[in-house]
Amino acid sequence: MLAPIRNILLQRGAVRVGAVRSLATHAANQGPITYTEAPASKPATLHLKSGHSFTGRSFGAPRSVFGETVFTTSITSYTESLTDPSYQGQILTFTQPLMGNYGVPDNGSGQSPIEHPADVDVGAFLESNKVQAAGVVVSNLAERFSHYLAKESLATWCARHNVPGIFGVDTRAITSLLRDQGSTLGAILVGDGHDKSPDVGQYIDPMAENLIAKVSTKEPYVLHPVGGAKAARAHVALMDFGCKANILRSLLRRGASVTVLPWDYDFNAVRNGFDGLFLSNGPGSPYSIQPALDMAQRAIAEWDRPIFGICMGNQVIGIAAGVEAYRMKFGNRGHNQPVVALKSAGNFVKRGRVYITSQNHGYALTPDEDKWPEGWQPWFVNANDSSVEGIIRTQLSEQRAMVWGVQFHPEHAGGPEDTNGIFEDFVEEVVRIKGQQGRSEAGTGLPEGTKVKEGAPKFPASEFGIVGQSPAHL
Repeated sequence: MLAPIRNILLQRGAVRVGAVRSLATHAANQGPITYTEAPASKPATLHLKSGHSFTGRSFGAPRSVFGETVFTTSITSYTESLTDPSYQGQILTFTQPLMGNYGVPDNGSGQSPIEHPADVDVGAFLESNKVQAAGVVVSNLAERFSHYLAKESLATWCARHNVPGIFGVDTRAITSLLRDQGSTLGAILVGDGHDKSPDVGQYIDPMAENLIAKVSTKEPYVLHPVGGAKAARAHVALMDFGCKANILRSLLRRGASVTVLPWDYDFNAVRNGFDGLFLSNGPGSPYSIQPALDMAQRAIAEWDRPIFGICMGNQVIGIAAGVEAYRMKFGNRGHNQPVVALKSAGNFVKRGRVYITSQNHGYALTPDEDKWPEGWQPWFVNANDSSVEGIIRTQLSEQRAMVWGVQFHPEHAGGPEDTNGIFEDFVEEVVRIKGQQGRSEAGTGLPEGTKVKEGAPKFPASEFGIVGQSPAHL
């Protein structure tokens, strides 16, 4: 029965002559692992600091790398996950067994995956303009991809971004280990000596670094919605801790101009030019960015305009308000995390309702409400592990505007769209407060004469060519 099926696949070009394994993988010395141009596969091993090792084959950049080994339960959207700046410094293990089957789109496109009519160019088609993860671990790597937007393979893409990967390993066993013992420092070793475990002292903990400084913009830039600055309903400052592109799109689609600021920018010195403040997601520990914590603490105490945060931004708000954050055992990463709303807010979030969310975080705010200051409460909790998934200020006045945040990703890229309405509520609250305070026009942004770039940042140069642009032969 298998022979006729194999012959049909050969006729259709789905399998090469000589291949003896599944469509997804190649054994050693059986030819390339992708039908686009990529470095040859080599023997490779994933080593964990716990002493466990998993041997397979390399793809992407043929080099070794150290990082924190984590897993995601995402079923789709590997391109969005790998370009999420929150994965900076991490070796990302996918529990979904088949990766690369729909290839990689042209990330240099100024469009968005859903082609929304209100979209403008935010600098990337995916979530940032490069692969952010330190390394990639998959079970089966697809040889051929099939998608109408695909321009290259996962292997070629990772190689151009100098990111190594390993395939042909048991990702179920790796995930079980990480769930039992927690996220673990690891290394992908490629080529000669790959099977020799590194010394314990060689492992590097990226969480000890200020990873946010690596992914944040280096200079301010401003994005305007369709119609330009004159069409903006409000002007929001966004502190870039590693902002995902779809967060920017979600604000712009609702008519807000957005000025993106470096993570350590002195926002309070320019805050009155803005109608609201948005704190983005980002990698690493919230305690690694003390200037941002100081900035948020002052803004919360003194400013009379709305402040909202996502993921890292949620933790920054919490710490600035006096709530402790802690490093989770293995974090929550995936597109299927249920959260329960503890308090209604805006027009969208209703108390008691369960929302399915996209998540990527290794830190959270303490669930011990005895340690929460008066005037603040958890906004959401995770239905699986009871971790805190949001914070909200409960004591409001004319001088104390809404301050709230979520640990999950309502921009949903990739993942469910259950909580996308939170962006609508944020922008509407910003517009409402602006009108209440007698400001009819959108904020002016940074003071006149301040250096600020108009439009999205360009793609950086790479040793593999221009990152984010498709190879010329494609």
